[in-house]
Amino acid sequence: MAELSPQAQAVLDAFLKAPMGQGHVDDDLIAIAAALRAAADQGVSNRVSRMELHLIADELEGCND
Repeated sequence: MAELSPQAQAVLDAFLKAPMGQGHVDDDLIAIAAALRAAADQGVSNRVSRMELHLIADELEGCND
């Protein structure tokens, strides 16, 4: 894999550190949410857009409640 920018590496790291499911949708959604939050925090300077990405991540984590 090519060397990643620090921002891209942070998103990948957040995804890989989150629980990964072996067919468990909840775990997969948590990993996706973690990556979304990292992307928002690393690469989005607009506060509203960053907040919207965090809200999407919150929704993904709570969609199987």
